[in-house]
Amino acid sequence: MNTQKNNDIYFDEQEGNTLKDYIILFRNNLPAVLIILVTSIVVSVLYALRSPDIYSSQAGVKITKTGGNILQSPLTPEFSDFGSDRFIANEIEILKSINFRERVAQSLLDTFINLGTPKNFVLLFDEQGTFGDEDRKITSTENLIRKLERTITVEQKRGLDIITISAESQSPEEAALIANTYAKVYKDYNLEINRDQLTYVRKFLDEQRKEKREQLNEAEEILRNYQEKGGIIALDAQANNLIAQVSDFEAQRNAVKIELSTSDEILKKLKDELQKQDPKLVDYLESVSSESYIKALQEQIAEFQLNKDLAMSKESGNENVKKKVAEYENKIQDLRNKLNEKIKVLKSGIFASSPEEVKSLTQKIIEEEIKNGSLKIRLKGLEEIVNRYEERFNRLPKTSLELARFQRNRESLEKLYTLVEERYQEALINEQSQPGNVLIIDDARIPKFPSKPNRILIILIGTLIGGGLAFAYVFTKNYFDNKVKSPEDLRRKNINVLAWIPEIEGLSMNGNVKNEFIVTISPDSIPAESFRALRTRVQFAKPDKDSLRTILITSPAPQEGKSTIALNLAGSFAIANKKTLLIDADLRRPRLHKIFDKEKSPGLVDFLVGETDLDKVIHKTKVDNLYFLSSGTIPPNPSEMLDSKAMENFLLQIKNEYDYVIIDSPPVVAVTDAEILARKVDGVILVCSAEITELALIERGIELLKSDSSNFIGAVLNNFSGKAGYSSYYKYYYYYSTKTKV
Repeated sequence: MNTQKNNDIYFDEQEGNTLKDYIILFRNNLPAVLIILVTSIVVSVLYALRSPDIYSSQAGVKITKTGGNILQSPLTPEFSDFGSDRFIANEIEILKSINFRERVAQSLLDTFINLGTPKNFVLLFDEQGTFGDEDRKITSTENLIRKLERTITVEQKRGLDIITISAESQSPEEAALIANTYAKVYKDYNLEINRDQLTYVRKFLDEQRKEKREQLNEAEEILRNYQEKGGIIALDAQANNLIAQVSDFEAQRNAVKIELSTSDEILKKLKDELQKQDPKLVDYLESVSSESYIKALQEQIAEFQLNKDLAMSKESGNENVKKKVAEYENKIQDLRNKLNEKIKVLKSGIFASSPEEVKSLTQKIIEEEIKNGSLKIRLKGLEEIVNRYEERFNRLPKTSLELARFQRNRESLEKLYTLVEERYQEALINEQSQPGNVLIIDDARIPKFPSKPNRILIILIGTLIGGGLAFAYVFTKNYFDNKVKSPEDLRRKNINVLAWIPEIEGLSMNGNVKNEFIVTISPDSIPAESFRALRTRVQFAKPDKDSLRTILITSPAPQEGKSTIALNLAGSFAIANKKTLLIDADLRRPRLHKIFDKEKSPGLVDFLVGETDLDKVIHKTKVDNLYFLSSGTIPPNPSEMLDSKAMENFLLQIKNEYDYVIIDSPPVVAVTDAEILARKVDGVILVCSAEITELALIERGIELLKSDSSNFIGAVLNNFSGKAGYSSYYKYYYYYSTKTKV
């Protein structure tokens, strides 16, 4: 077996492929590769040139830690960090949500109309119409929402609490407007979310303020009407003092009721929000906030607060009262410090196992739960005090009791209105001073140059795609292409290659009479030299030269050049002073007689049936030592004719008269003629054509030739091109052709 290194493009599963193999593969498919590559480049160039310029504008926002308002600071600031990547990821998802895009779309349309609907915009108009068309219509909110999803990019800068909002449009002004609007709407939305609780409190207190104002006006009107009717218009000092005290406590009680009602609503909203994220945590917070130690502290604070209020209701100038009030304040402060420490420990334990996004919500719930519990305890204490004062109030003289009731009601409502008004103003300040945790750090600017398309990159990608398609085409074609391409293909199949015959210039597939006999027409040519090489290898195909006298030439299929090989091999033997007979045994489509310009009949068949003598059908040619026997009359049964005893005797007869007998026969796979003759000759040569004959047919042909005979001596590769990739073969031919010319 020939172990020469692979020089062709047939990929065998048992052998590796070198870079040279792939180069050969591409060279042999160069026209198709170039067509695919050029087409891809042209398409990419046209696409790049036709693509509109896209401008990109970018706004940057920073998410900061919430700092609270000017009237309060976080109880535990260390648990208010919103800078984690998970929190940023949540904010990005909010920016991408359809509800938020709806807000942005509506804001964009409003701004667009206020700007006078600039005609150079694109996204804010319907898709119908051309760029800058005066008749275009403003797009709907639904369409703009879909467009924003395609044109807006929201990303976090790696390792930073900064989000970039990028907008793309064919109009640079529109790109900047969209990015800035997106950032502004996000800032307003964030501020709205952060102020949500404070806004609710402010609205609730505003309603209470208006309601208490109306009740106060009504109480004053009732008192004035009573006095005008001639009733008692003045009370003694003791009654006035009692009224002042009871109305003060009543106002505090009613104010606590309002505050408790507000706290209940806030707590309900916070728990509903937490319920969606962690239902179990809600129940846990309720249990820990009602812990006995916390409740005991709250009760003590409420008790001392009530004692303080009672002490302050007495004569303010009394030194003993001042001392007592200061003592209560110190005790209250100590208890509040203990309560704050307990809450701090409680929060730290909960936050350690809570996700980042629920920490702030949990903190608010804990604070509100503690506040709510304190308010309930304080309300209970105020109710008791008011009840005690109510008993003293009812002991006033009946003549002054009615006036005292009217005056007490007015003073109580007046003090309550004052307290509610103070709380409302405080809530208003809290709401306005509450900052958001979004800061616009970089406004989007009108870009001067387009960001897309990158035309060079498009062409480069198109070229790469073209190369990939060409690569896929070449390897797919090669995978399904089972044709023989070089001598190495035959050697891999353990087929002995006698010679490879280059393409004969000017020779058509069916042969050209003028150029076909190349060994006589152009003896110095490369094809002629290859036939001489074939002659030499045939002579040494068997150890005993005399045992190889009759040689059959066949092929797997028609039009593979077997007649050309038979003709030139016979001519090569004749030129080497070997008496050679060329027999056209293709009794189906004979053609050698045309080359020698002889009549087809009489010939071989006529001799075999006894209609003529042998010396009358064998013709001497113009080439010395070369004789020719035509096919003769085409019989109806070629196979039987060739398998006859007469044919066998004929071969024995001429074998002794000629040095070499070359027999041209039909294709072996197509008909059985060659298979029959193979058993009667000394050697068989199978001709295959490069880029035409399939390897499966070659193997089938050899199998048929070897079925009953071991006379197969090798194959000849015809029409083999020694150009691109097959440099070793080409150099071989070039060497011998130049040597012959010299």
